[in-house]
Amino acid sequence: MLALVGALLGVWTVRRSFPETSGELTVPGLESSVNVLRDEHGVAHVYADNTHDLFMAQGFTHAQDRFWEMDFRRHVTAGRTAELFGPDQVETDVYLRTMGWRHVAEQEYDLLAPETQDYLDAYAAGVNAWLAENDGTEASLEYGLLSVLNGGHEIEEWTPVDSLAWLKAMAWDLGGNMQEETQRAQLVDAGLTKEQVEELYPAYPFEEHQPITDTDEHEAAGPDSGSETGNGNGNGSESDLREADERRSPELPADAVSALTGVAETAASLPRMLGPSSSPDLGSNSWVVGGEHTESGEPLLANDPHLGAAMPSTWYQIGLHCTELSEACPFDTSGFSFSGLPGVIIGQNESIAWGFTNVNPDVMDLYVERIEGDGYVVDGETRPLETREETVKVAGGEDVDITVRSTRHGPLLSDTSAGADLAGIAEDPDLEGAEEGEYAVALQWTALTPGTTADSIFAMNRARDWDDFREAASQFDVPAQNLVYADNEGNIGYQTPGTVPVRGEGDGRYPAPGWDSDYDWKEYIPFDELPSVYNPESGVIVTANQSVVDADYEHMLTGDWDYGYRSQRINDLLDEAIAEGPVTGEDMSRIHMDSFHGGAVDVVPHLLEADVEGTTAQAQELLRDWDLFTDADSAGAAFYQATWRHLLPLLFDELEPYTMSGSSRGMYVVGRLLEDPESHWWRGEEADGREEVLAAAMDAAADELTERLGEDPADWRWGDLHTLTATHESFGTSGIGPVEWLFNRGPVESSGGSSIVNATGWDPTEGYAITAVPSMRMVVDLSDRDASTWVHLTGNSGHAFHGDYDDQLELWSRGETLPFVVSEEAVREAAADELVLRP
Repeated sequence: MLALVGALLGVWTVRRSFPETSGELTVPGLESSVNVLRDEHGVAHVYADNTHDLFMAQGFTHAQDRFWEMDFRRHVTAGRTAELFGPDQVETDVYLRTMGWRHVAEQEYDLLAPETQDYLDAYAAGVNAWLAENDGTEASLEYGLLSVLNGGHEIEEWTPVDSLAWLKAMAWDLGGNMQEETQRAQLVDAGLTKEQVEELYPAYPFEEHQPITDTDEHEAAGPDSGSETGNGNGNGSESDLREADERRSPELPADAVSALTGVAETAASLPRMLGPSSSPDLGSNSWVVGGEHTESGEPLLANDPHLGAAMPSTWYQIGLHCTELSEACPFDTSGFSFSGLPGVIIGQNESIAWGFTNVNPDVMDLYVERIEGDGYVVDGETRPLETREETVKVAGGEDVDITVRSTRHGPLLSDTSAGADLAGIAEDPDLEGAEEGEYAVALQWTALTPGTTADSIFAMNRARDWDDFREAASQFDVPAQNLVYADNEGNIGYQTPGTVPVRGEGDGRYPAPGWDSDYDWKEYIPFDELPSVYNPESGVIVTANQSVVDADYEHMLTGDWDYGYRSQRINDLLDEAIAEGPVTGEDMSRIHMDSFHGGAVDVVPHLLEADVEGTTAQAQELLRDWDLFTDADSAGAAFYQATWRHLLPLLFDELEPYTMSGSSRGMYVVGRLLEDPESHWWRGEEADGREEVLAAAMDAAADELTERLGEDPADWRWGDLHTLTATHESFGTSGIGPVEWLFNRGPVESSGGSSIVNATGWDPTEGYAITAVPSMRMVVDLSDRDASTWVHLTGNSGHAFHGDYDDQLELWSRGETLPFVVSEEAVREAAADELVLRP
């Protein structure tokens, strides 16, 4: 009886936070009634007579399904997680307070257009209207658990700044190549020469993997574009820049390199809250095919952003519809939103569709600052440090007071305990012009300057044509994204947006002397000179984090591109589809799930020549018959990926603990080394010489798979190794079995892998489990909006055990999609529930 009562009580506790999705609710603050229709998967479509009610209802709907996620996110971005989880989070909070994400978001609100402020205000009012009737476990199960852990948590009202601050978290995840810069420094510290480091970071292979754009196309950016690119503000081509930067980059002293290790470790700690920002598998695919190649005669657009695997999914599917389109109420937009932020991030409206992938420009630099008392030195003169006081509140502990100090470059990260390892560079910087004295390290990052990305989101939602879209893109500051575009007039396009610095001296690859203004950022690349293409002759645009530009482009965006295995495969598949033609939406969805391993092409022939025996020889025969597709049932894929995992530490044993990544860069580097058997990289302690290293890797792989999957190599399956457990972002790694059971879901298996079109990324240093994922998959058909398809990782609900909490996970793992209906007729036909919100 006690067990039964306990079970019933548990069910009641879990279900009491489930939202009302049918009937009527009174929502104070609405000006007129709003209808919210949901389909069988909980996908909501909001219909309102005016923009105030539209975004107020979106806030209400987000809060119904995802408020814990929203509340957790705002605590992360404000550096307030210790208020929820106690002293263990103080270090992360201090680091985030020092960067000042929330502080910057507060400044951004005043910069935004009045209508954007109105939308944010209305959204906050909708969230707060829901909060007025829901608290504690009525809001979400997590609050009940939190009350057990730390005695409870008082939920605060939502503010527009809470929404804006989340954009900083996404900018951090997708913000720049600081990880690569830090790793290069670490490798020098590990004893490698600069020449050896450059072998590990080769130039982009333009001849093998085509870039997104051809510089010759940039001048034809749009129907009204007549301006010439280039006004003398650039620093020359990327190849010229590399040579010039080698000459003028200051030598990095050993103590400075050691200090950078601390930055990397601190950055790596943040993913526990924000997702794996350091993962090389964060990226995305998008492509658009013009109507001349499609069955319908109108464009098709596809997108699948690659983000950290989270529970619930990063995305929330929603439609936002004005009951009558007008200048006063111009939204008929559907797609993927972020809980906590009004509007739609990626999707379509009645005229256009758009998608994002990450550009990853170099927008983060470290500066060594010379400190004198309460000031810092610039060109021989002392300027006052900017300071602000912060208090970190700690559940179950004492509050922590900090003083945040900043220079003109940015906050002093070396002031934080997490940045204590920067003491080496601060104590003895040994840079040109350094003298005895006190030093500190500042971070300059474009996201720490207030911007107008929120304006851009709404402008994109209501854009009707290419000119509208480019105008919206011009306001998109950070994180810089590859924007693909298609419209119902048959046009397609591409635009790079974002704030990208033009440096004076230095190249941003190593810390610069902050006391010398010659090393400052001089300006930003003008928007009209950023890559942009409209209706290319090919009728196809593919973006998958490869180089945006060819070698002739006049500005330096970055040298740290993805090496293009995914992008080239998509280009090749589209060439095949066009040749067989016409291209259909089903073709686009098949490409999403393509599991061909382009990086294996150069490796497998050498593995087949290795001299091995026994079980390894049997496994080698799997590779002889392997078609290079990493399907879940593939034995060849399982053995190849295991061999790859063991090959990296054998080949790059001198890099420990900075093991070469299993990403596209690692694949490209290994492919080149295989053609150079005399390379010093093949000389190792455990195996010496190319053939011996390859054989040793295969032996280790065979031993591991025999132990894990059985003695018969024919029975090995990639899907038995390559699985995803969707892990709750706050309680999913608690270490408490019952708690993790409550919130985590899976495992599910999947095809694909790192730098494969179906980009289910994994970390060779940890195992084969999926760590980064296509967070959603979308195909938009501009000829018939209701013929579009979509799916995302888990489900729309954030409530554990709700039917929509994980109802898309199995679909996602199998590569299936759902109808992406957007017209009111189709939405009503698909509706399972209708909720009327009344004033």
